[in-house]
Amino acid sequence: MSDDRPRVNDEPRVNDDERPVTPLTEPRDGVPPVATTPDEFARIATALHGGEGPVALDTERASGFRYSQRAYLVQIRRQGSGSFLIDPIAHPDALGPVVDALDGPEWILHAADQDLPCLRELGFRAESLFDTELAGRLLDFPKVNLAAMVAEFLGLGLAKGHGAADWSRRPLPDDWLTYAALDVEVLIELRDAVADRLEEAGRLDWARQEFAHVLARPPAPPRPDRWRRTSNIHSLRSRRQLATVRELWTAREAIAAERDVAPGRVLPDSAIITAATADPATVKDLTALPVFGGPRQRRRADRWMRAVLTARELPDEDLPPKKTPSTGPPPYNRWEQRDPEAAARAAAVRPVVTGIADEIGLPQENLLAPDVVRTLCWEGLPADTTVDAWLAERGVRPWQRALVAGPVADALG
Repeated sequence: MSDDRPRVNDEPRVNDDERPVTPLTEPRDGVPPVATTPDEFARIATALHGGEGPVALDTERASGFRYSQRAYLVQIRRQGSGSFLIDPIAHPDALGPVVDALDGPEWILHAADQDLPCLRELGFRAESLFDTELAGRLLDFPKVNLAAMVAEFLGLGLAKGHGAADWSRRPLPDDWLTYAALDVEVLIELRDAVADRLEEAGRLDWARQEFAHVLARPPAPPRPDRWRRTSNIHSLRSRRQLATVRELWTAREAIAAERDVAPGRVLPDSAIITAATADPATVKDLTALPVFGGPRQRRRADRWMRAVLTARELPDEDLPPKKTPSTGPPPYNRWEQRDPEAAARAAAVRPVVTGIADEIGLPQENLLAPDVVRTLCWEGLPADTTVDAWLAERGVRPWQRALVAGPVADALG
C-alpha cells in the first residue's frame, strides 16, 4: 500500500476563512477501474473482507435525467482494501458478495438520506452508520457540504463539477470517475476528525442516536397530489385548469416512468401551464402552442390531447379543489383567530425551543423538528401524558428530550 496521504498538487489555496487548503486532484492510488462483471464484484468483496475499520460509501445518480433514483455508480473505500468503483447496472443481481462484505462494518456516508435509498434498492444492508453531514449540523457548522467539511477538518480541497451530471451515461468520462473516486478518498479521515470534534463538544452520543434514527426511519410516504408542485400552478384561477394540469401531469408521469426519463425532459412544466391556460379544443390548437409544436411533442399530441379532453369532460364535482384540503395545523399567523389557546401555547413554547437551540449552538430543526413543535402547540398535551412521553411517541431522541422536555413542560404550565 502506498503512502496514506492523498496525492495533491503543490499550490495551496485558501477557504472562506483564509485557512490554507490544498487541492486534492486525484486519488492516492490512482482512479480504480470500474467493475462491471460478477467476477470483478467477487474480487472486490474479497478485498473488502481483507480490510479493516469502517467503509466509506457514496453513490452517483442521474436525477435530472432519469425517472428513477437508482444508483448508476457506487464508490467504496476501506482501509487495507483500497477504493473501488462499481457499475451496478448490467448485473445488479450479482452484487451479493459485495453486499455481504459490507454487512457488518460501519458505513460512512455524507448526507445518508440521499444515498441509503438507492443502496437499499441494490440490496445493501447497514448495521451502523456515521453521517458526516449530519454530524456537521450537530456541530453547528454553517456549511456542511462535503467540500466545505473536508476543507475545514482536513485542509484539503475537493473539486466541484459533476454531482448533477448524467451518471447513466456510458462510458463514463475519466474526469467524472476521478471526481467520483475522490468523494470517498478522505471520507474515513473526515469521519475520524469529525468524531473527535463531536467528542470534544460532548455530542458524540447525540450523533450516535441520530445515526441510529436515520437507519431505522422508514421511507417517507409519497406526497399527496404531487401534480400541485407543477411550477407556476399558482397562476391558474379555475378548477378546470387545475384538472388539466393534473391530467397532463399524470400522462407525463406515465411516459417518464415507462421510458425512465426525468419528467421535465418529457414535457416541461411551462408547457403544462400553457395548455391549461389556453384550453385547446383540437390537436391543431394544441400543437400551435409553444413546445407542443416541436417534433417530439407532435408525436405525442394525441396523448396530450386526450389528457386535455379528459379534464374538460369531468363533471364539476370531480374537479380538484383550488387548494389541497389541510391535514395538519394551519400557519401560525392564523392561530389567534382559529384557536386562541393553541396560539397561547405556541407563544409560550416556541421561544423556549429557540432559546435552547441558541444557547447550545445548534440549528433549531436539529434540536426539535418544527412539525413536532407545531403539532404539540396545536393539539396540546393530553391530560394523562407527560411531555417526555409525548415526544418519545413521535420519535424524538433521548438527547433531544433531555434538553427540551422539562422546559417545554414548564412553558405549557
